[in-house]
This record gives sequence, C-alpha cells and structure tokens, in this order.
Amino acid sequence: MNDFITIAIPKGRILEESVALFARIGIDCAELLGNSRKLIFENESQRMRYMIVRATDVPTYVEYGSADLGIVGKDTLMEQGKDLYEPLDLKFGYCRMMVAEPVGLASEDDPSRWSNIRIATKYPQVTEKYFSAKGVQVEIIKLYGSIELAPLVGLSERIVDLVSTGETLKQNGLVEVETIAEITTRLVVNRASLKTKHERISRIIEALEKHV
Repeated sequence: MNDFITIAIPKGRILEESVALFARIGIDCAELLGNSRKLIFENESQRMRYMIVRATDVPTYVEYGSADLGIVGKDTLMEQGKDLYEPLDLKFGYCRMMVAEPVGLASEDDPSRWSNIRIATKYPQVTEKYFSAKGVQVEIIKLYGSIELAPLVGLSERIVDLVSTGETLKQNGLVEVETIAEITTRLVVNRASLKTKHERISRIIEALEKHV
C-alpha cells in the first residue's frame, strides 16, 4: 500500500472544487461526491487514496504522514503553523480574513488609535500575531461559530472572521474595518513524502499548476 498517494480533503465546497480540479488532470475521484458514509476511498488502478476529514484536521494528517497531500484553506494554515510544504495556491475558495465591528462603533472609530481592545474569533493565533505587530494589546475570546453574535451581546467590541460576500456581517449590523489576509485554498505536502514519492507528487503538482 506504500505505493499509493494519499490525499486529505475536507468536506463541503472545497471537496466539490477539488474533485473537479483533479478530474481535469486525469485523476478520477468522483466517488467522493456520493452519499456514502465512508471516510477513505481508494482508486486501485491509479494507486490513489482519499481521506475525507475536517478542514482543521487536514494539516495534522499531512504533517504526521497519514496523508501525503492535503487541500486546505490558507486561514487554517496560518492559524496552525504546521511544518508543511505549500507548493501551490489552487485559486478557489476565495475570501478575506477581516476585523469587523458594529456600524455604530465604526462611525466614530479610528483603528490607528487602538491600544487595548477585545476581539472574538476562531483564529486566536493569527489575531494575536496581527495586533502584536501593530503594537495593540488584545484580549482574545475564542469562539467556534457564529462569531458575528459576540458584539451584539456585548461579549466583545470587535471580531476577526472570514468574509466572503459580507452579507452576514451586514445582516448583523457589522462592517469591515481592516483586512488581515486574503484567503484561498492551498495544496500542502508532507515533507518526507516529497522525498520518498518525489516523482509522482511532482507530476501531480506540475499538472495542477497548469490548471490554476
């Protein structure tokens, strides 16, 4: 089984776009889009294996060598700081990591004068690093979902979260204040696999590169 290439892919929109991208380079993994509850799929003829995992777990599976390759958002990579090779921006799943605050606060706020603020976020490491570099003291409240709720109930003044269209912020009376990073989906590779399976992995990277 060591001659298989194993790829960790998260569920959802990234899975659909990944399957379509792989199809363009001749790798057939359409089975992943079925209704099966299986978590591991194998394509014997192509010597490929696919693992369906949580997006936040992709870097861990790849770093420890359970998967040779992984597909994951740049936000997760920034937050976790795993020791991975990141050869390719796959150019889909675009969004922005933003600082946002209530409309009423924004109308009289000056971000350049922030000195001590409280922020709710799923991304405490990225948030801490960003504000530390700006010389701003920040109290971080870690949340796992519905980050927009925090300012509405007085849990925090501001949030750091991913924004795609901005519609969710708007519906909850929030506005974007600063951009921390632009986020897309990335291909990551286990460093040992890159050496032991260099030829096959390099071919996959080069083929993908032509289509992104």
